[in-house]
Amino acid sequence: MFDALSERLRKTLGALTGRGRVSEADVDAAMREVRLALLEADVNFKVVKDFVARVRERATGAEILASLTAGQQVVKIVNEELVALLSAGDRTFHLSGSPSVIVLVGLQGSGKTTSAAKLARHIVKQGRRPILVAADPYRPAAADQLETLGRSLDLPVYRAQTGTTVLAIARGGLEAARKQVRDTVIVDTAGRLTVDDALMKEIADLTAAIKPAETLLVVDAMTGQEAVHVAQAFAAAVPVTGLILTKIDGDARGGAALSISAVTGLPVKFLGTGEKTDALEPFYPDRLAGRILGMGDVLTLIERAQETFDEKQAIQMAEKLRKNSFTLDDMLQQMEQVSKMGPMGQIFEMIPGLGGMAKQAQAAVDRGDLKHVQAIIRSMTPAERRDPNGILNGSRRRRIANGSGTRLQDVNQLVKQFTELQKMMKQMSGGRLPRRIPGLPGQG
Repeated sequence: MFDALSERLRKTLGALTGRGRVSEADVDAAMREVRLALLEADVNFKVVKDFVARVRERATGAEILASLTAGQQVVKIVNEELVALLSAGDRTFHLSGSPSVIVLVGLQGSGKTTSAAKLARHIVKQGRRPILVAADPYRPAAADQLETLGRSLDLPVYRAQTGTTVLAIARGGLEAARKQVRDTVIVDTAGRLTVDDALMKEIADLTAAIKPAETLLVVDAMTGQEAVHVAQAFAAAVPVTGLILTKIDGDARGGAALSISAVTGLPVKFLGTGEKTDALEPFYPDRLAGRILGMGDVLTLIERAQETFDEKQAIQMAEKLRKNSFTLDDMLQQMEQVSKMGPMGQIFEMIPGLGGMAKQAQAAVDRGDLKHVQAIIRSMTPAERRDPNGILNGSRRRRIANGSGTRLQDVNQLVKQFTELQKMMKQMSGGRLPRRIPGLPGQG
């Protein structure tokens, strides 16, 4: 979502960091570019105006302009102000009460039902026992969808007969939670195509009656400033405690995600980063700011890796790297593990210094480049995978190309990249950092 904005900000701020000392005119020129970049990303005009003014005021101070590292300090100021912009409200996810009740509200199509399942999965990881409540009496398909999602997560779903009121459904869900010894109730409420008085009254009455620990507004980040207007309308009529921004992995400009807290005062608590039930992240302003500015997001990367990688396999792999006995089988295994961590573009954004390659990395996946590599390796015998340089003669390489549906030059390129990778692993085991990583695009 932030690709265009990130690219422009990295280019603008990168020009400053390469200079050392900067003048007030340099800062002004950079701020004009930052302002244009934010406006083109559909960030609210007033938010942009205030943001740029704060950065300029701090960046043109005498101690900054006199510094030998002024360019780097300006980037630091932009990062700090971006974090502040994203940090409105209390972002703590409250789970109080017995059972703890979470109500999800929002318009139709915003992703409420899917977010309910994602949130349930997130809560299960914390050792809790949630139950999902289908409190949309107007759209039977919504209850059917929630039941399907609940089965996929092995979680109970409470639904009532058609015609039951929203409040009666919610109370029935609470009673079911007590009987089944469930400590968290996630209520998926009805939506509307547009904000209307009937919807607001229904939600206000529901929250007043069941007193949820959290009332989370689910908004579609791809709708741009319309998402901000929807959040303002809900915040004015309903005691909303926070936001879930969905479709943050989409190709919209991202202005809503940057504007919504600053305009409404509501904290963003979660980001929906994909369609699967594991694609929900707690929102950390500093991590998102780091991704946008190309500084990476190592903590989220580590968390995803911990969820995906088997500890025993990781120890075995570390030992192989130490002994420089890394094979194509190991390479295939690592590719399969990394693919479980999420879209390749997202992963590159989290690695400091590789944010600029995120588009190219994702494009490579979309073209099927990684699938071709996997097909080539799977077309080899176990002995060929262990020692491709020693065994693979011309006829074997042609057989592998035919078996994998690729070209001979693709097989040759993979063997060459694997040889470079082995050399890199040897350098790293000796404590030296490689100048380039084989197989990664855009390294010159």
